[in-house]
Amino acid sequence: MAEQVGEIDGGAVTWDGSVEPTRVRQMWHLLEPLHAVLYYAPEAFEEAAALGYGTRERWPSYFAYRAAPLGEAGPERVTSAFYSFSPRMVAEYVEPAWRVASPDTVLEARTRAVDRAYRALFGDQVDSPALAEAAALARRAAEAADPAGRPLAAANAALDWPRAPHLQLWHAATILREHRGDGHLAALLVAGLDPVEALVSFAAIGAASVERFESRGWNSEEWAAARDRLAGKGLVGADGEATEAGRALRDRVERHTDQLAAGPWKLLGPDGVGRLAGLLGDFWVAVLASGLLPQETTLGIGKV
Repeated sequence: MAEQVGEIDGGAVTWDGSVEPTRVRQMWHLLEPLHAVLYYAPEAFEEAAALGYGTRERWPSYFAYRAAPLGEAGPERVTSAFYSFSPRMVAEYVEPAWRVASPDTVLEARTRAVDRAYRALFGDQVDSPALAEAAALARRAAEAADPAGRPLAAANAALDWPRAPHLQLWHAATILREHRGDGHLAALLVAGLDPVEALVSFAAIGAASVERFESRGWNSEEWAAARDRLAGKGLVGADGEATEAGRALRDRVERHTDQLAAGPWKLLGPDGVGRLAGLLGDFWVAVLASGLLPQETTLGIGKV
């Protein structure tokens, strides 16, 4: 079990000094694009279409691919695990998902999708010593991620490790990003932000546009009601922009998230983390240069 590296004390995050919090967030920034290839690569859509999922929009394959490690989970469980998506949106895509294909079949398809996508993106580098070393380091970190209270991280960690290094790299990136994401939801709960308030407060600090956050399926009335609740707490102004208190709250959420995500990186140590960051650079650049990923996302990478 990974050792905790910090604690929340009076709303402030303290650290033991073994891993810098900026490094924890940097590793998320580096690994997130490597994971997200699954939701945008043409190879992933082709594999989903072969199973019978619609591909005119990304959501049928997104919900199937991401929720499959949970087994035949219904909309309620997926809504809880994904948190910020409207329950109506989750039900629209999850209710029919396992009638199209079983979770095990979807997991096999997502492995094929990542294999094909990585080969297209990285070419000969798929079989390079650098990728193999990066995969080994990332796996060490992922295997140190404590899954307690983290349903998506636990579900992915329970899957068998693939044999190929490039697939191990993706699997490790997925465990680590879901580990961080599960912790982020805990931080939101501690901050008293419900699913819609989490999005409204994030948009209020400029993490992404309101239009981008609308992709999570909440209607205008629900968005306005959440904004009114936040205004009543003094967290946003009449213009929807975050107040000083609102920005401070979001900063605490992000720092708390970093703290909760730091365990695996403490085990790897500063030298291991630095080595992995260096090895990931070329692969990170290749993904971003491909143009597959949207320039603006609801994750606020680079803005928080």
